[in-house]
Amino acid sequence: MSAREAILERLRQRLDGDIAVPTSDFAVMTARGWNREERLARFEAMITAVRGEVVRTSRADWARALVQVLADKGVGTLALGRLHDVASEARETLAAHDIALVDADRDIESWSREQFEDVDAGLTSTLGGIAETGSLFLWPTPDEPRRLSLVPPLHIAVLDADHVHDTFFDVLRDQRWAERMPTNALLISGPSKTADIEQTLVYGVHGPRQLVVLLRQDRDTAA
Repeated sequence: MSAREAILERLRQRLDGDIAVPTSDFAVMTARGWNREERLARFEAMITAVRGEVVRTSRADWARALVQVLADKGVGTLALGRLHDVASEARETLAAHDIALVDADRDIESWSREQFEDVDAGLTSTLGGIAETGSLFLWPTPDEPRRLSLVPPLHIAVLDADHVHDTFFDVLRDQRWAERMPTNALLISGPSKTADIEQTLVYGVHGPRQLVVLLRQDRDTAA
C-alpha cells in the first residue's frame, strides 16, 4: 500500500464515521433566466463594450457577410482551416473573390514568419458563447490551431446563436467539461488588451487588434 493509499484508508476508518460530502449550491453561478433574445443582446452588449464587433446574419448568408467584412477591413490575406464546415463554406464562397487563402494546418515552424508578417486575418469556428461576460469559447484543433485567433491583427469568429449560454458555469455543466476537458481551451472576450501601471488600456499589444463575430441565426430571427 502506498503512502497515499494509507492516508486515504485512515480517513475512511475515522472513529466518528464517514466524512459527509458538503452540499454545494451553485445558484449564484447560474439561473439567469434570460430568454433567447435577452441572451443574445447581453452577449452583444458585453463584447462590444470592449471593442468587439458583432454582425448578425442568417445561417444561409453568413459567408456573404464574411465577404463584406473582409472588404470593409481591407483584408487581402486570410488564414483558415480546411476541414471544418465553416472553413469549407468560406473557401467555396471566397473562390470567386480576390482574397489570398492561407492554410493553417501546417507545422508552426514552416510558416512562422508568414503568419506574423503577411496574414491580415484569421477565421475560426467557435463552440459557443457566454452571454454574461460576452465571451467566445474555442477548442483549438490541428485544422484550426489557436494561433488563428491569437496572431493575426483581425480575428473573425463564426458563432451560432443557438450555442450561446447564460454563464460559464452553464457551459461547464451542459457540455460536461469535467468529463472531457480539452488540453487547451480558449476564452475570448474582445480584442487583445492590456493595461500598464497607470491603468491605461491598450488594444492589440499581444494579439488581434480587432475581433468580429459573425452571429449566425435562423432566417426568421436574424436581424
